[in-house]
Amino acid sequence: MAHTLVYANNTTEASQESAALALEVAQLQERYTNVVKTIRETKNVWLYAYANYDAYQKLTRQLSQIESSIKQLKKERRSKKRDEEMVALEKKAQIVQSQLSLIPDVGERPFDALLALEELPKAPTVTNPIAIFTGLSFIKTLSQFKSAYLDKIGQLQKVITLINQEHDLLEELVYAGQEQYQERYAEAQLRLESFKSTLAILNSTALVYGKRIDDLLFKTEYQIQDQGKNLLQLAIIIGVLFAIAFAIKVIIRRYIKDHERFYMANKIVNFGNFIIIALVLTVRFIDNIEYFATVLGFASAGIAIAMRDWFMSILGWILIVMGGSIHVGDRVKFQKDGMEYVGDVLDISLFRITLMEDVTYTTYTTNRRAGRIIFVPNNYIFTSMIANYSHNSLKTVWDGIDITITFDSNHKKAAYLAKEIARKFSKGYTDITRKQLNKLRDKYSLKNTNVEPRVFTMVEPNGMRISTWYLTNAFATLTLRSSISAEIVDAFNKESDIHIAYPTQTVTTLHTTPHTSIPMAPMPTL
Repeated sequence: MAHTLVYANNTTEASQESAALALEVAQLQERYTNVVKTIRETKNVWLYAYANYDAYQKLTRQLSQIESSIKQLKKERRSKKRDEEMVALEKKAQIVQSQLSLIPDVGERPFDALLALEELPKAPTVTNPIAIFTGLSFIKTLSQFKSAYLDKIGQLQKVITLINQEHDLLEELVYAGQEQYQERYAEAQLRLESFKSTLAILNSTALVYGKRIDDLLFKTEYQIQDQGKNLLQLAIIIGVLFAIAFAIKVIIRRYIKDHERFYMANKIVNFGNFIIIALVLTVRFIDNIEYFATVLGFASAGIAIAMRDWFMSILGWILIVMGGSIHVGDRVKFQKDGMEYVGDVLDISLFRITLMEDVTYTTYTTNRRAGRIIFVPNNYIFTSMIANYSHNSLKTVWDGIDITITFDSNHKKAAYLAKEIARKFSKGYTDITRKQLNKLRDKYSLKNTNVEPRVFTMVEPNGMRISTWYLTNAFATLTLRSSISAEIVDAFNKESDIHIAYPTQTVTTLHTTPHTSIPMAPMPTL
């Protein structure tokens, strides 16, 4: 009875252990299934590369076995069965070969392509501020290379963690007596060793690769910092130059009251400041200044020929600025190709003079239009006639009015009346001109400084011409001309012995015998 009870207890314990083991195996299988599912769903370049390599190796072994079987069958005596087996094997070999063609070339090892290091770009030489942008772009590129390499290592470590879990679960299943997992366990062990060895290679390579990237980054960052310092120094120099130019402008403004002269002086200061800044930039950022000067010397001849008009305009600008023949605000006349343009100078730039065409006597007699903006290249001063109506301190010009009277008119009275009217209307401009000419004596040799109105009497084919000349505002000649003309005509018309001449014709008629007209016969009545 006692032996029966012990046996029963042992049977119960064995059943419980068997049930516990079965439960443990089921849990292991479930965990293994979940890990395998996770591995399959994980999108990882390392898993993809190894899967291609593993599939390629399996298909290669399968193809080798098929080819070996075909060779073996060829040695056997020919029969219907043998031929059928040969055809089946050949078709199978073709299928395997087509499957191999779909797999990319993986090489002898599964991770040769992933372990290959990307060639680093050539480091730029940052020698000027503009190259800073190139250096920053290069730093960004290197950072991307480094980040990509570290990402490879991180992805491989994740894969090893998953495969290690798979390996441990398979090991426990095999230890639990699940022999059907023995082959998978062996494959997982080989796969784990392959991935671990790859990680070791990747880590050792990362040290060298990372050091190369760090060296390039350090060198480029140092060059950028150096150019940043140069750029800061340059900004300080340019700021000082602008401050000096501003101070000069303030001084000029204090001592030069004339607006036009201040404008021209301001332009000269700006141009000089621009030239100095350009020279500073050239000397600062050209490595071989002697080489640059040599190249510029050889190129200047060709440039001078190709850009002759530009250089002549620049030379004309220098002549205008230094000579002082034309200033902003002056009234000038340009003659070119038979056309005349009279206007006020709005601006004198490096290449051209800008005029605002006004209503003048030239407009009245020749152009019949005004208000246009005229652009005159500076090189015209070497080839064309230029007249300045308001040069230096002069603001007045001589203007003349011609009126013809008949030969039987009292020409002496007409000349007297015209002169008195001109003196009356131009007195203010006469006084102004007298003062202006006195100022010009120190600069020019003036022979005739008579500023009083002048009247000349000339014999013309159709009468006596009374030519009256007087000083008027250079910017408003038509206004005074109109007033004086009307006043002279009125004064002449009041005098009985002064007759204004104009083109006339004398018609002489001859007395002839009147012609007698003959009446026409009446028309017959129908």
